[in-house]
Amino acid sequence: MKKSDMALRSAGYAFLAEKYSLKALPNWHASFVAEKGTPHKKVLNGHVEEVYRSHYWPGETDTDHLEFALKYDGVNLGLLYLVFRHVRERELAEYIRSKPSGKYARKVWFFYEFLTGRTLDIEDLPSGGYIPALEESEYYTLSKGFKRARYRVIDNLPGSAGFCPLIRKTPALLAFDSTDSRARYESLVAGYPAHLLRRASAYLFGKETKSSFEIERVTPDSLRVEKFVAALELAAREDFCDKRKLIELQNRIVDRRFMDEDYRSSQNYVGQTVSFQHEIMHYICPKPEDIHDLMAGLLRAHGRMAEGGVPPVMHAAAIAYGFVFLHPFEDGNGRIHRFLIHNILSLRGLVPEGMIFPVSAVMLKYQTLYDSSLESFSRPLLPLIEYSLDESGRMTVAGDTAYLYRFMDMTAQAEALCDFVHKTLEEELVNELGFLVKYDDAKRAMQAILDMPDRLIDLFIQFCVQNNGRVSAAKRSAYFGALTDTEIAALETAVNKSFGSI
Repeated sequence: MKKSDMALRSAGYAFLAEKYSLKALPNWHASFVAEKGTPHKKVLNGHVEEVYRSHYWPGETDTDHLEFALKYDGVNLGLLYLVFRHVRERELAEYIRSKPSGKYARKVWFFYEFLTGRTLDIEDLPSGGYIPALEESEYYTLSKGFKRARYRVIDNLPGSAGFCPLIRKTPALLAFDSTDSRARYESLVAGYPAHLLRRASAYLFGKETKSSFEIERVTPDSLRVEKFVAALELAAREDFCDKRKLIELQNRIVDRRFMDEDYRSSQNYVGQTVSFQHEIMHYICPKPEDIHDLMAGLLRAHGRMAEGGVPPVMHAAAIAYGFVFLHPFEDGNGRIHRFLIHNILSLRGLVPEGMIFPVSAVMLKYQTLYDSSLESFSRPLLPLIEYSLDESGRMTVAGDTAYLYRFMDMTAQAEALCDFVHKTLEEELVNELGFLVKYDDAKRAMQAILDMPDRLIDLFIQFCVQNNGRVSAAKRSAYFGALTDTEIAALETAVNKSFGSI
């Protein structure tokens, strides 16, 4: 929107970002005040630009716009962190003292000391009711939080100052209910016999492993597949959000030559070589000197969310996507990121015991949507990072960038994961269980026609399903030369009857 068209003035975060030329990820909501005209808003790809009437103009001071931002633009920890580096402590203290019981003044005070680690020259509030740092109607928060008596504020943030992702309660997320998902999973499997569920589970563990590797176009050897499946089977019993366990997991799933003993010590990035010494950048990871503190913050946030009752899918989205954006290892980050989704959903009780969400299979099937969930963070990040590449492709990143990764808005990623969980339940799981039922029916019908080894029955069904209900002449000659035309026709009829029209 062109400010000149309506004589618009930026307000809130937009005002402060312009005033101080802040290098920050854009806030989801940008505010403007018009000298005249009607108020309105424009929504595009999850970002909102809202125009208010002239009497909404908050004033000319930084604290005027900080209060306006918290009131109308929401909480953006990354922007607040940057603003607090410019606003004078004396101005902040005077503003807070002028409104000792003011809701937004107390929030500014709390967020300042939370984000900077510095203490303002203000006496603790002696009394008064408590207010939440994040509005529970707008954000996914800790169910109880921690009372901070100094400000009379309940710290219900899902993380600490070391790493604190926020997820807003959008209509799409409010429509998704983790309790309903658990109940839906149980209702889907309730009608199937135990032996079939065991087979389905074993198959899905393998499929999930192969899909997770295939997303990255990696072809693992059988030992790495076995190790990843074994890890997935432990996901319901062990919490892998621990530095030592993450390193052990990375060692299991990567080539032996690329095992890490600790978090990475070099700058990494995701790029595409288009010509000699010319890379198209897709993503630039945090600096190696920042990664230990960032990962420690992520692991603390995981514990805080688990204990604080943040809904399982929101919890999984924040930690699993946070992990892949931090990229703490040289190799295996994507696979561990998808593994952590299983780990957290299982530990939080969303997945029935012994079963699995084949979410990587769905991500592979809908890879454009999966890529979009990653790019919604990586794309706006790239212009904010200054870097150089030497002749060997080694990257150097300039300046302070840790805050860009420390305070992420993970709403888009949470929406994507909810969509993947829904598709997993309603498409992948239903299809796989249905296939096994049809397979068993076909196998019984074939065995009634002919006493044939299980291996050949498996091949026959596979070839029929792949070839519109018929075994090709080449496959028949190679594998079923001993069968008569009548037997082949009868077996094909049995498969087609069990699977329906293939």
